[in-house]
Amino acid sequence: MNKGNYTAVTEFFLVGLSHSQGLQLVLYVLCLVMYLVILLGNSMLIIISILDPRLHTPMYFFLGNLSFLDICYTSSFIPEMMIIVMSERKSISFLGCALQMVISLGLGSTECILLAVMAYDRYVAICNPLRYTIIMNKGLCAQMAACSWIAGFLISLVQTVIALINPFCGNIIEHFACEILALLKLTCGDISLNVFIMTVASIVFLITPLLLIFFSYIFIISTILRINSNEGRKKAFSTCSAHLTVVMLFYGSALFMYMKPKSKDINTSDQIIALSYGVITPMMNPIIYSLRNKEVKGALQKFLIRNPLSSLMSTVLL
Repeated sequence: MNKGNYTAVTEFFLVGLSHSQGLQLVLYVLCLVMYLVILLGNSMLIIISILDPRLHTPMYFFLGNLSFLDICYTSSFIPEMMIIVMSERKSISFLGCALQMVISLGLGSTECILLAVMAYDRYVAICNPLRYTIIMNKGLCAQMAACSWIAGFLISLVQTVIALINPFCGNIIEHFACEILALLKLTCGDISLNVFIMTVASIVFLITPLLLIFFSYIFIISTILRINSNEGRKKAFSTCSAHLTVVMLFYGSALFMYMKPKSKDINTSDQIIALSYGVITPMMNPIIYSLRNKEVKGALQKFLIRNPLSSLMSTVLL
C-alpha cells in the first residue's frame, strides 16, 4: 500500500484471540480470575510493606513500587480487553488506544529499569553490607524510583506519538490490546523512524538493564560463594532468589516479544506470549515473593491472622 490509500481513523477494532465464541468466554473468565489475583496479591504486598516496620527497607520500597506498577499496568488494558472480548463491536476509540499504549509501554519500560535497580540494591546489600544503609539511603532510593518512572514514560510518549502520526491503511488490530507492534502493521507510510526508536528503546530498556542485572548477579554469586557459613550462604541466596525468578519470567517473555524476528502477520502464539508478559507475570510476582522470601511470608501470615478474610487470602497467596 502507498501513502495515498490511507484511512482517517477514529477508532480501532481489536480482534485478537476472538475467532470463536468459546475461546472468548474462556479468555474472559481466565482474565477475570487472574486480574482479581493481581489486584489482591499486589495490594497485599503494598499493605504489608507499609504496615510492617521490618519491611521498611530499600528492598521492600522497590518491591512496593513493582507491585503498584503491576496493578497499574494490568488495569490499563485488562478491563477494556474483557469488555471488548464479550462485545459485538470490539472497538476502542483512537484516543483510548493512544492512552492505553502510552500507559502500557511506559509501565513496561519502567519495570525493566526497576528490576535493574532492585538488582543493584541486592548487589550493595550482599557485596558491601557495611555501607548498605549509607549508600541506599532514602533520598537515593526515591531518586532511583522516580527516574525509573520518568524515563519509562518519556520513551513511551515518544514511541506512541510517532506511531500514531503515521497514516493508516486500516483500523483492524490483530491483537487483544493496542500493542505498538500490531499497530505499526496497519501503517501505510515509512516506519523506519519507528523501527529505529524501538531498536534504541529495546537496547536501553531491555538489553542494558538485563546486562546490569547479569553483572550484578555475577558479583553477588561470587561474594556468596566466599561466605564460609552454609547458613549464611543460604540466607544470602534466599534474599535474591525471588527477584531472580521474577527477572527470568519477565525478561523471558519480553525478549521473545520484542527481540525475535518480526513476521508480517501476528499469530496466536505471539498473542499468547503477550498475554503471558502482560498478565501472568504481574500475577506471579506477589506469589513468588510470598513463597520465596521468609520476611514477606512472615509479615503476610501475621497480617492475614488479623484479617477476617485470612483463610481465603492465605489460600490464594500461599
